[in-house]
Amino acid sequence: MISLLSRIFIKDSRDYSKPSVRTAYGVLCGAFGIFLNIVLFAAKFIAGTLAGSVAMTADAFNNLSDAASSLVSILGFRIASKKPDSEHPFGHGRMEYVSGLIVSFLILMMGVELIKTSVEAIINPEPVSGGLVPVLILCASILVKFYIWFYNHSVGKKISSVALEATAMDSLSDMISTFVVIVSVICSKFCSLPVDGIGGIIVAVFILRTGFESAKETLRPLLGTPPSEELVKAIEAEVMSHKPIIGIHDLVIHDYGPGRMMVSLHAEVPGDQNIFELHDVVDNAEISLSQKLGCSAVIHMDPVDSKNERLKELHKIASECAKQIDTRLSVHDVRMVPGPSHTNLIFDVVRPFDCCEDRASLKKELASRIERLCSDVRCVICVDDPYCSDDEEK
Repeated sequence: MISLLSRIFIKDSRDYSKPSVRTAYGVLCGAFGIFLNIVLFAAKFIAGTLAGSVAMTADAFNNLSDAASSLVSILGFRIASKKPDSEHPFGHGRMEYVSGLIVSFLILMMGVELIKTSVEAIINPEPVSGGLVPVLILCASILVKFYIWFYNHSVGKKISSVALEATAMDSLSDMISTFVVIVSVICSKFCSLPVDGIGGIIVAVFILRTGFESAKETLRPLLGTPPSEELVKAIEAEVMSHKPIIGIHDLVIHDYGPGRMMVSLHAEVPGDQNIFELHDVVDNAEISLSQKLGCSAVIHMDPVDSKNERLKELHKIASECAKQIDTRLSVHDVRMVPGPSHTNLIFDVVRPFDCCEDRASLKKELASRIERLCSDVRCVICVDDPYCSDDEEK
């Protein structure tokens, strides 16, 4: 159904990276979700009221909260699509993440309320008149929720939407919750225990768990996450394809919402070539990177001495010594300043966050190893963090 509706209502529906297409998919999925969840709420509420089932009624209101969540998602997509302005020069893209976070809090609030209702049902149990019709309604609900999970997960992957993925995860949890309600309705006919209230608590726990996981996933891009290995490799491959660039480092990625990525990095170029020609190469690399990844790119040009054999030797020694401490360590921006008594070797080393050495210990250990091999060398080391994104410090 979503595929059919997308072909009818969304222009260029297969161009998933296009901002207008992403917004249209978000609104379409949200609107269809509101419709289906309201239908489920009405059916479950009527059946739960007739059967006197707290668990079924709780599940009905869970569907109503899902409809509200879809409405919030629609608003999030709409606001996120707004163009940059004087107060938000990088656009409003992160509102999609904010809307996902609001949805998560709505889910958590519903879970807390359901626990209260279910505890009351356990303390003051009432008979449940479970019949075939309520069970059939709940079974149909599982099928509908499976479809909601399927299209939200599918579209969420295509357009890289955290909000739709959170909605999909909520639907998956709802399927489990509804199954628990079916079991409680059936068991209530053969058991004197307050299984209806117990089932309601189990449903509430699933809802709370979904809300917590959803909140965690939507907070990640807001707080800042490292770029994926695939993205780093794609950036490196694209920049390195522009000769004579010989290396990159200090890559920083700022994520201002889907389709609003800013990339900055340092590109190493031979220091003995024409600076105007090198500047042209770096400009072309910026343009190419921006076009292929749909981002804003800024590249700083770092000239390096590519013909100094002594520098090459020291670079190799520094790299090998770093690998001996931790195979993930890498060095860059290697420079040397010769003097009458010694040579200053100046370089940066990239230290993983979980490296066993702290910054001071790492500098001391690495300098010691290099200076034991090269008695005329004194190391001046700056420790960098790995490739970062968002507002993480280098």
